[in-house]
Amino acid sequence: MKPLDPRLVRTASAVRVHLAVTVAGGVLITGLILAQAWLLARVITGAWAGEGMDVLGPMIGLVAAVALTRALLSYVAETSALHSAARTKSQLRRRLVSHVTGSGRVWLADGGDREDGAPRAGELVTLATRGLDALDEYFSRYLPQLVLSAIVPLAVLAVVFWADWISGIVILVTLPLIPVFMALIGMHTQQRTDRQWKLLSRLGGHFLDVVEGLQTLAVFRRAKAQAAIIRQVGEDHRKATMGTLRIAFLSAFALELLATLAVALVAVEVGLRLLGGHMDYQTALLVLILAPEAYLPLREVGARFHASMEGIAAADQVFTELERERGHDSDRPAPPPTGEASPAAGGDLRLEAVGMRHPGRDAPALAGVDLTLHAGEHLLLTGPSGSGKTTLLSLLLRLNTPTEGRISVRAPGGAWTPFEDVPVEDWRAGIAWVPQHPYLFDVSVTDNIRLGAPEADLARVREAARLAEADGFIRALPQGYDTRLGERGARLSAGQRQRIALARALCRDAPLVLLDEPTAHLDPENAAAVRTAVARLLEGRTAVIVAHDTGWAASVSGTHLRTAHLPLLSERVAP
Repeated sequence: MKPLDPRLVRTASAVRVHLAVTVAGGVLITGLILAQAWLLARVITGAWAGEGMDVLGPMIGLVAAVALTRALLSYVAETSALHSAARTKSQLRRRLVSHVTGSGRVWLADGGDREDGAPRAGELVTLATRGLDALDEYFSRYLPQLVLSAIVPLAVLAVVFWADWISGIVILVTLPLIPVFMALIGMHTQQRTDRQWKLLSRLGGHFLDVVEGLQTLAVFRRAKAQAAIIRQVGEDHRKATMGTLRIAFLSAFALELLATLAVALVAVEVGLRLLGGHMDYQTALLVLILAPEAYLPLREVGARFHASMEGIAAADQVFTELERERGHDSDRPAPPPTGEASPAAGGDLRLEAVGMRHPGRDAPALAGVDLTLHAGEHLLLTGPSGSGKTTLLSLLLRLNTPTEGRISVRAPGGAWTPFEDVPVEDWRAGIAWVPQHPYLFDVSVTDNIRLGAPEADLARVREAARLAEADGFIRALPQGYDTRLGERGARLSAGQRQRIALARALCRDAPLVLLDEPTAHLDPENAAAVRTAVARLLEGRTAVIVAHDTGWAASVSGTHLRTAHLPLLSERVAP
């Protein structure tokens, strides 16, 4: 594992600034170490020779000033390191989130492309939070010591050689032993650290999966079994962590012992020559004060390395994820977005032999779909579960890219254009989407309705709610339109949540409407209210409605209604 990953320097500008500050601080600290050693040797020698305070007083003051300056530099360096760590983590998190959700790519929480080695949603969450937080130790402790270990030993060695070449040779011979032992210990612990991080990622990913599926687990009485699995994964992570800590403590002891023996060797040869009259007292003191300083940065690097390895491993996984190419991503560069709804969203849409196959799966999710949807037309898409209706919607939402065939769009009065030539953001700006299970946030009703149209005023929000058959029950809430709905709209029934989602779509006023089973699992009263709201939503707009049956035909009847049926893939290939 590299002490400093070049990708970290290239990716995060904060790292480059931090390196420059650290190098400058290392040079200053090195100069202060040498000055402090000389001053201490001079003061002690002068005191032994009986010099008065008129001579030693200023030197003692300089020693105190140097010590205070070193402490101040260390504080400033650590503060700067923590600031740089915060900026670096923010930059890496933004790049990671942009990679897995941006440029038209949406990383599926169900691990749709997990077969290619990509982490699951929970593992990505752990990586972007707990994993990158470990970079604090790397920046504030390890990296400064790494710089000092490259500067201080060389400077100390040069001064010792100038003062006493025999001591310089002893230090020169023993000093490389510490990095050699560090490398051996690092190679031994890298595999353990990687395993510790993988277990932590697995624990975070599995815990997220369990929390999201808790209702299903409770229904099937499998919650206790999953709790046992989480307990086992947590125990595995604990054992891996304790094993890594054990090695860290033992390696610190080994490096400390090695450095102590090396300093003792210097002290013995200096003491013998001092007793024999072959060395003066001040030179001996200078060498003895500087000798531990030569080994200290290397010992600290070894001790800090283990504490920072988790952050290094997390950063390495971030770069691995950033460099990963999704198998279903288009290779053509995406055109720049304009920030406005694409005119193509209000035009014609054509699918030619369109198919979709998730990476690592043998059976396609969708195959051989030929379909043309004209502007203002309403398409009722029916078919049994597993026929690919939701997959087709995901293609129209640009959450996935077809692996077979092609999709084309045509703005009113324009020519046919490949789907991928329309900027993703502009295409989505022209879509109103009502999923089967709409997500409502723990904010007010007003904020939930104008999620897709942040500039909408209260009058527009209320008009959208009235058209969606939601105004009545909203006014009955404790604070009306200012009522917080709770996470996932916990204060509302399923039918009420669906009508809030329809009000959101009406408020957005997009030319293309996509609906996925809007009345599934609703009671007849709520289903009737939703059908009425949908009929108002579709007026003057192009629409695709996914449903299991043709019962919607009566609700959205008209000259622009057309029905298409998607059979199961097994039925399509049957003789």
